[in-house]
Amino acid sequence: MSEPYALDVLNPATEEVVATVPGATAADVDAAVARAAAAQRTWAAAAPADRARLLRRFAGVVDAHIPELAALEVREAGHTIGNARWEAGNVRDLLEYSAGGVERLTGRQIPVPGGIDIALLEPLGVVGVIAPWNFPLPIAAWGAAPALAAGNAVILKPAETTPLTALRLAELALEAGLPEHLLQVLPGRGDVAGEALVRHPGVAKIVFTGSTRTGKRIMSLAAAQVKRVTLELGGKSPNIVFADADLERAAAAAPMSFLDNSGQDCCARTRILVQRSVHDRFLDLLAPAVASVTVGDPADERTDMGPLISKVQLERVRSYVPDGAEGIRGTAPAGPGFWFPPTVLTGLSADVPAACEEIFGPVAVVLPFDDEADAVRLANATEYGLAGSIWTRDVGRALRVSGAVAAGNLSVNSHSSVRYWTPFGGYKQSGLGRELGPDALTAFTETKNVFLSTEV
Repeated sequence: MSEPYALDVLNPATEEVVATVPGATAADVDAAVARAAAAQRTWAAAAPADRARLLRRFAGVVDAHIPELAALEVREAGHTIGNARWEAGNVRDLLEYSAGGVERLTGRQIPVPGGIDIALLEPLGVVGVIAPWNFPLPIAAWGAAPALAAGNAVILKPAETTPLTALRLAELALEAGLPEHLLQVLPGRGDVAGEALVRHPGVAKIVFTGSTRTGKRIMSLAAAQVKRVTLELGGKSPNIVFADADLERAAAAAPMSFLDNSGQDCCARTRILVQRSVHDRFLDLLAPAVASVTVGDPADERTDMGPLISKVQLERVRSYVPDGAEGIRGTAPAGPGFWFPPTVLTGLSADVPAACEEIFGPVAVVLPFDDEADAVRLANATEYGLAGSIWTRDVGRALRVSGAVAAGNLSVNSHSSVRYWTPFGGYKQSGLGRELGPDALTAFTETKNVFLSTEV
């Protein structure tokens, strides 16, 4: 598309238009890549200490603007204010962590006969980051921060519905002193700006977080240029509760494992697998825990769960929950906004759509299992493999099941999936590659081997 167009940004809690931003065309992408390539050469030539210092300064500027960034996230994404503050803080923390890796991005000297062999790590050049609408701020930084630290330039395309925090982040980068055009933000439609970014020969790598379907499309387009990709895609994560677990604690923790961010989380534990002998007891404990979740104004400090992102997403979630479905239901506001109540479905078979497809909303399914082998079978009975939880007091069982469940991020007696200092990514159709952690910078480098002969 070469014709100008615009994107309306809606407040999901009120359905009001809070901003209108111009959408990027293919020509805009071309121009941005050319600018980014020039900025990258200057950035890569800078002393590592100087690059690290600027990234730390960027982190400091973000820290000073956390309230502003959080308020933007509430308005454009409907996140609760507590979550939004955490997300802005995560950007700050990731910038600081990445800055620490700049001067530690070392190559290797490899023993060889007849000389000295050195493996060097060099930046790729221009990296395209396509961020999702469910966590606009932190996931944008997951790609951008380590890419910048490794010496690359970044072009960030935020989701169509949530461009405001990304645009502000680029302004803060300039305020911190990062070179102009090093971090550019191009809001736009996926089939226009996103596709142009993926197809562009001047973009060395694409980092994408979103649906598996779109990830497959990106992978196909990137294959034409043998272009690197990191893909963080869908999930249908299990929450496995064994009979020997602390049931009270497991039941109390279960609601927010699939209701956080209104269930719009690839790591959401939406398949609650409970050992049959404690199934009924667990449901008795789960019902009041679900009922205690406060759904409402995301700007209110007392709110636990806000609205869904859009009308389209609301209708998708509704399609998985038939009228009169058996289970546990919470409450949600009436009137304007894309609201759906916390919902736990029971009495279903493991092969119905709600039990095996990613809903991306505040809906979970409880399924009974008989023994450890049955739990693993159910946990792995999905095309996804992103995250999961295991509740047990038996350390041996925790280790056995962790080894048997095909997922990239597992927690025992907790629902924690993401830490900026540990690797994150999925198995199977949940994606390719890993983000975050101590190796994040190397994912944005090329390895060059140099042999120096010492023979006379």
